[in-house]
Parts: sequence; structure tokens; C-alpha cells
Amino acid sequence: MAELYAGRGMDPEAMHNRMKGLMDGEGLPYGRRTHTYNSRLAQELGIWGDTQPGGEAIHDALYRAYFVDARNIGDVDVLLEIVEEAGLSVDAARKVLDSRKFKGAVDDDWAKSRETGVTGVPTFIAGGFGVVGAQPYEALEKLIKEAGAAPRP
Repeated sequence: MAELYAGRGMDPEAMHNRMKGLMDGEGLPYGRRTHTYNSRLAQELGIWGDTQPGGEAIHDALYRAYFVDARNIGDVDVLLEIVEEAGLSVDAARKVLDSRKFKGAVDDDWAKSRETGVTGVPTFIAGGFGVVGAQPYEALEKLIKEAGAAPRP
């Protein structure tokens, strides 16, 4: 992570502490990552998971693996362990990864992200307006108002 932020005028420790505080405030687990990993295959597994009964579990499992346990979600063996922990078929997941069956779907998601100006995750977009990154409630409320949503009584 130090290499990633070198020369960008960012303080990785301050960034971690900010995110940790936000996550703690919401009761969400958050660990300390020392590396960043290519999440492309994990994204493909996420889309595959959405097609499987109980497959939504893969999203929480991938989150925990990366943001809490600092596991390498770019490694196929690690991904298959995560699939098993999520209670999904390891054999089916291996076939998905080998065939890259959901590569096109991720390509489409990335293209849409580029078209809408997404530069990070999470990104929230409403009515042509957007905010990037973990945001406080007030920032999301402002986004919705700017998009023209009427308050509920």
C-alpha cells in the first residue's frame, strides 16, 4: 500500500484510520491491508454468484476476505476457498474462472463505469450527480436532493 500511495500526497495511515472509524461507526468489520490485489476474477465470481441459489453470500465473503482478512482475491486458489466458505460449488466456480464466462459482463460494467465517470468504489449516482467513496449520510442525502427526489412525509 505504501508503494501505491507514494508520490500521491496521501497518508495511508490517515486513510486507514478514517475508514476504520467509519466502519466501526457502522458496526462493520475492517482490517488493515498492506497490499492491494487485482479484483477482476473476484468481480467475475460476484456476477456468477448472482446467478446461483444463495449466491449473494459471495459478496459478503469477498468483502470479508479483502477488507477484513487482507487475503489476495486475485489468486484463484484463494477465490475457490472463499467460494467454499460461502457455501457455493467450488467445481462450478472453477469452471467459471477457467472459462472466463462472466468476463464480458465485467467488461460491460467497466465500460458503463467509464461512461458515467466512476473513478472509485463505492460510487453513488443519481440524476446525473454523483459522489465517490465512503460518504456520510448527509452527503448521500444531498445527492438525492440534487437529483430531484422529493422528501417523504
